[in-house]
Amino acid sequence: MERSIVAIDVGTTKICTLVGEVDEARGLRIVGVGVTPAHGIRKGVVVNVQEATKAIAASVEKAEQISGYRIENAYVGLAGAHVSAINSRGVVTINRGERGIQPADIERALDAARLVAIPHNREILHVIPRGYTVDGDDGVRDPLGMQAYRLEVESHIITGATPSIQNLVKCVQTAGIGIDALVLEPLASGEAVLTDVEREMGVVLADIGGGTTDIAIFIEGSIWHTVVLPTGGEHITNDIAIGLRTPFTTAEELKIKHGHARPQSVNPNETVDIAVFGEGERQRSSRQFLSQIIAARVEEIFDLVMQEIKRSGYDGLLPAGVVLCGGTADLAGIRDVAREMLNLPVRIGAPQDLHGLVDILGSPAYATSIGLLQWGFRHDSPQLSRTRRNGHSRLPRWLRAFLPERGIRA
Repeated sequence: MERSIVAIDVGTTKICTLVGEVDEARGLRIVGVGVTPAHGIRKGVVVNVQEATKAIAASVEKAEQISGYRIENAYVGLAGAHVSAINSRGVVTINRGERGIQPADIERALDAARLVAIPHNREILHVIPRGYTVDGDDGVRDPLGMQAYRLEVESHIITGATPSIQNLVKCVQTAGIGIDALVLEPLASGEAVLTDVEREMGVVLADIGGGTTDIAIFIEGSIWHTVVLPTGGEHITNDIAIGLRTPFTTAEELKIKHGHARPQSVNPNETVDIAVFGEGERQRSSRQFLSQIIAARVEEIFDLVMQEIKRSGYDGLLPAGVVLCGGTADLAGIRDVAREMLNLPVRIGAPQDLHGLVDILGSPAYATSIGLLQWGFRHDSPQLSRTRRNGHSRLPRWLRAFLPERGIRA
């Protein structure tokens, strides 16, 4: 019996709703796509509830029309500079028995790690285990069934500002959609574009979207560091609009069609035709000058990425280098700039092995959207799908670690 999973990527520049079918062989096939321009979103955060709600509803409606499904629940992506992360350790004692460590013991350890002091205006989004220590022996990936007296878990705890989270939840729910889970967008992007080898060796995911650059560092198969920087592709477009005195839409078109992140790679004699402010006004401009405007902002973005890598303390543990995704990763020359500035191997990450309606979804711009669907596929259950179809919102026990909840207030 086929089940459906829905993902909604609420980005700064676009809203993307995907509907996936899970067949009996546990294959995921995309049967619905709804992409609409984003409104009421700035730097990944809702700034106008009514406009954002309408944009989300329009995206959902498109996906419903194409898929034939009535969408009631979805996995929803969340980003914004309000997101931050800390690492925390939880310790519990084990009642020694023949069965060894049980799922309830692991959950108790995660609950202990979750008891961190956070400001009153923040909520816990994710509690992700990085590794376990069993009776002093560290490096344990899965302690289930092991005999022990003491279990420790090192967790990566991701939090967000309560008002920003609530505004996003309000928009989605007002659009008539229940939330299966809120998923941090760089985590979702990692699902779509990173390989197991990269996660194990040590890799930086840099998702350069419209309003933010989302960074996630994976080492030994787990996430070790996350941050969302408040700069992205829209800032490049805005620089072009100011530098060439052209409307924002024209600047975006110039960036996509003629933009290049390395001015030295552009023919200095090449020009582009530009519509400027004023009735019917047009002018010719050097493409190299356009590239110089773009390069300045791109270099700033990667300078911030490098600062964050160094601040994490893991800069010497990243042999797999950097994987770029997000819409800005399609910019010509950006991989070369990243490699030169970060002094690491760099590749462009795009979703792979897709099935169904995937004509436009193989681009780095849809890494988060595909990743959200894959996240839901990995965590979804038949019981959750049945309640979705019946319009209920009972949540399984595992989901509590992924929905906002309150820790101990500072």
